[in-house]
Amino acid sequence: MMEDEYYYDVVVVGGGNAGLCAAQAALDLGASVAVLEKAPRDERGGNSALTGHMRFPYDSVDDLAVLMDDPNQDDLAVIHDRLPRRSKEDLWDEVMRTTAGKADKDLLTTHVNNAYPTIMWLRGKGHAWLPNVAATAGNTTQMAGRGYKLQERHYRNVERSGGQLHYETSMTEILVNSRGEVDGVRAIAPEGFRTIRAKAVILACGGFEANPEMRAKYLGAGWDTVKNRGVPYNTGDGINAALAVGAMPFGSFTSCHASPQDIERPAYTLPSSVPNGGVRTSRYAYPYSIMVNLEGTRFVDEASDVRGRTYAKMGWSVRAQTGGVAYQLFDAKARRFGLLEDYDRNNATGVTASSLDELAKKTGLDPEKVRATVTAYNAAIQPGKLDPNPFGLDGKRTNGLAIDKSNYSISIDEGPFEAYGVCCAITFTFGGLLVDAKTAQVQHTAGRAIPGLYTAGEMLGGLWHGNYPSGSGMMAGAVFGRIAGEHAARTAAANA
Repeated sequence: MMEDEYYYDVVVVGGGNAGLCAAQAALDLGASVAVLEKAPRDERGGNSALTGHMRFPYDSVDDLAVLMDDPNQDDLAVIHDRLPRRSKEDLWDEVMRTTAGKADKDLLTTHVNNAYPTIMWLRGKGHAWLPNVAATAGNTTQMAGRGYKLQERHYRNVERSGGQLHYETSMTEILVNSRGEVDGVRAIAPEGFRTIRAKAVILACGGFEANPEMRAKYLGAGWDTVKNRGVPYNTGDGINAALAVGAMPFGSFTSCHASPQDIERPAYTLPSSVPNGGVRTSRYAYPYSIMVNLEGTRFVDEASDVRGRTYAKMGWSVRAQTGGVAYQLFDAKARRFGLLEDYDRNNATGVTASSLDELAKKTGLDPEKVRATVTAYNAAIQPGKLDPNPFGLDGKRTNGLAIDKSNYSISIDEGPFEAYGVCCAITFTFGGLLVDAKTAQVQHTAGRAIPGLYTAGEMLGGLWHGNYPSGSGMMAGAVFGRIAGEHAARTAAANA
């Protein structure tokens, strides 16, 4: 029996934010487009459906207000007080700061220069944003309806524009003709194998965060058992298929986005959980806590920088502890500052006690060691104004500890006391493919472009190394997805 065969100008592999931005951009230029989504329809959207932010530059809150259907002036005033602008230079510096200067400069230039224009392009497609004034916010805005609704709007737009969606369809092979040109993919669907011919292929099917074998291979021992914050479908299929046709690997294959998550979180998260009352398991109030391991001792500077520039590496520190777990400790002041509201909304796993000894016993920790850790911490806090602004550092630090805390040093001396258990969970991997920064075209190990092959999203290597600023992956996915879609459509038109 012959395989089913389909023909399109452009085929996009992956139905996350990057893939759907690519599909929409190609459709806008008149290309016929297919999107292959590995997940069933009810679980479509990838990790993008589980997030909430895009990080982009803006010159004033007026640049944010135009993104909102009904801007709340009080909330905009809060944003103005916290972070009135983020210039292109600020965004560049943030990425270089979090990646220790290792971000590819050409990719970063494209990212920074195209971020806000891409946001306005999305606005023109019916997407909207809301102010984000939460006490532990990582960004000043969030997408209306968060990532789940963004993805639903993306899918609706692509379908209305004529895009064809193939669910439960996993790419197994990139097809290359005798001239070395990519001319389609082979995929497996519930009915069997099928061939999808195209003049250009865009890979946007995520990293290898859901593949235990690849995690252990690239990230190291123990990473095969780490929980996955995202969907179970990102298993490195696109990366492996691209490497098989000579694509050049690029970026940091030995690092990833890994953050502190609820100690009882599930092994992975499905998009269908969002409209069905699913809770978010991120536990991001840690800069205002002290974190202790099972030995009852601190092991990291909880506030070396603002939360949005540390959370993606903080999971690494947690994973390195005994049992791969830790506890975030707070006292009554955290409640007065409103720092635990997100924990309450999302049923965080924790305990409350009237004394530190009782708190330690409830968590299974040694009361004497916890008491000694907290006493030393309190004594080491230096004079200065405490200002838990999620976008600014207050310099309220400790001095003289084995590991000092650099900011937001809130004493822990007023009951009731609270402790929240956290583990490490991976969100996405940083290693990917080398591309031309202006076109998103994949490059060959021989030093030339691979005709007809493009990539975007988690598969694009070189931007993130060791750490990552909050919301940047979604923004980069939109920027390079749009670029890939436009150039793939032009390639298809030139080969018509």
